[in-house]
Amino acid sequence: MRSIGELARASGLTVSALRFYDSAGVLIPALVDPVTGYRWYTTDQVTPARLVAGLRRVGMPVAQIAAALRAEPAQAHRLLDAHLRRLEDGLADARRELSRVRALIDAEEPAMTTRLVSARADLAAAVDAVRFAVGTDVDLPAMAGVLFESDAAGVWLVATDRYRLAVARATARVEGPAVRVLAPVAFVDELRALLDGDVGLVAEARLTVAAGTISLRVAGRTVDADVLPYDFPDHRRLLRRTPDGGPAHRLTVDADALRAALTSADAPVVTRRHDGVPLAVTVLGPDGRGGVRLLGPDELTGQADAFRLGVNGGYLLEAVAAAGPGQLLLEWDGPIAPLALRRPDDADAFSVLMPIRL
Repeated sequence: MRSIGELARASGLTVSALRFYDSAGVLIPALVDPVTGYRWYTTDQVTPARLVAGLRRVGMPVAQIAAALRAEPAQAHRLLDAHLRRLEDGLADARRELSRVRALIDAEEPAMTTRLVSARADLAAAVDAVRFAVGTDVDLPAMAGVLFESDAAGVWLVATDRYRLAVARATARVEGPAVRVLAPVAFVDELRALLDGDVGLVAEARLTVAAGTISLRVAGRTVDADVLPYDFPDHRRLLRRTPDGGPAHRLTVDADALRAALTSADAPVVTRRHDGVPLAVTVLGPDGRGGVRLLGPDELTGQADAFRLGVNGGYLLEAVAAAGPGQLLLEWDGPIAPLALRRPDDADAFSVLMPIRL
């Protein structure tokens, strides 16, 4: 048997930490003297204590440390992989935040100009893929536009109203530093109209971001606007990878068939109450052939929770319409996880709908 001080020296944990992990039920002494209250540990507990010390140093939450301590090796490795991904995501978030801080520090520096030259059709398709998800709540002005964010290969467009999120990318030639600006929805609509306008055979569109403004120029015609002075939500938090690298459920559906089912006069809905107001919920379930169908109220009993999902039917219809015809992939991880809609042929364009608890 080892005293708490001996285990502390052998494991790298402090005595106070060992007392804490005892009270938390993570690392319980083999024996506690009923008279003195001294804690005693066996030699077999040295390795678990060292494991706890290592996981503590990398910031793993106590509950997950306890789970890793009791898990089989394969499951423990999955927990470690999931924590590592959280650390990587946190580092990416920190880098983005520091970039914003650096921008504030350098606010007095001369403004830089970035130009993005894209095919008209690509930019138009990206706008069409995200426009439906722009927020309309006047109390949430940071969502009343479309985020334009460039990288080395093009420009990402993102829109969200908290209940749905849409992301798309247009390939572009980038001239200048990376940009991240929130464009007003009125500008986005004018931009979209110009891309479809009477501009002859011109195939390219030029986006320019400079000094707090964004503009689009096609064949001598220009629309522009001041960018919105709001910090767009960190949409990447909704896009975290699952521990095994993929969704629990992935089903292929025909977009036209799903659209027809949603717009049918006898499309089944389930009524739930939200803040005391009746809410019509569209419930998706398996059709037995690898696809989905709409479930009615009398079909919910006996269904496995992991294989049904409630969403706003109107939002789902808009997302399906934005995705266009052909095949769609529906992906989700459970009854209270977001639903993702993707096109099999375009990994960069997708939308996400928040679920409604059944």
